[in-house]
Amino acid sequence: MTSDAPTALKDTQNESDDRNIPIDRVGVKNLRYPIQVRDKHHTVQSTIATVQLTVDLPHHFKGTHMSRFVQVLNSHGPVLHVRNIREILEKLSETLHAATSHVDFEFPFFLEKEAPVTKSRGLIDYTARFNATLQNGKMDFVLTVIVPVATLCPCSKAISARGAHNQRGEVTLAVRFREPVWIEDLIRIVEDSASCELYSVLKRPDEKAVTERAYDNPVFVEDLVRNVAGKMASHPDITWYCVEAENFESIHNHNAYARVEAHVAAEPAHDTHA
Repeated sequence: MTSDAPTALKDTQNESDDRNIPIDRVGVKNLRYPIQVRDKHHTVQSTIATVQLTVDLPHHFKGTHMSRFVQVLNSHGPVLHVRNIREILEKLSETLHAATSHVDFEFPFFLEKEAPVTKSRGLIDYTARFNATLQNGKMDFVLTVIVPVATLCPCSKAISARGAHNQRGEVTLAVRFREPVWIEDLIRIVEDSASCELYSVLKRPDEKAVTERAYDNPVFVEDLVRNVAGKMASHPDITWYCVEAENFESIHNHNAYARVEAHVAAEPAHDTHA
């Protein structure tokens, strides 16, 4: 006779490991997942995120259950916002029996921009990242934006009889905050710190305008990071920032690079007894 009763499958991941080596992060990465991100206008933008979900693994466990990471993400639903990242982290820690959990989302974020003269409209893409960790009930969250910009060299302008060399650059701005800040606002801060912002649609009058704007606002890569850092230092909600700028040089075979990182001191408490 044969039995139709299901056979219990061996759970290898739950077996013990005798090497006495804990693992800091284990999980899944490079998972592409459709998400909806809330924007400043309280609408949602549909995009595709590249996701990494990880937890710590104690030394006595052989492995983790990889499918559970994807199940947690699927159960959360597609809408992603700073305020609900904690729910995903808590569910990961609970489901995987972990002391520490991490989520990383990287996704393209689009804005519609008007050309400066003709007002021609076009979409331009940026890269945004959400990196969050939950440990002992405390969450650490870092928001990052990667913004393409245009820069014009002050030295080239000062020494040249005709024109000055310019190039595209890329600014990476990462922040921690007291209250959530909008992706759009960080992008605007970066673009205002460069020689000129970029556009997807430019007619001839627009091209003339942006070329002249860059010429009137030359910045070294050092100026660029200092301009952004100054705005971060005076921002009421920023507690920490790291700004990096890389210029893809047009007349050199190398790139120019600068970086500033700083904690922002809390505003002094007001003396109510004065």
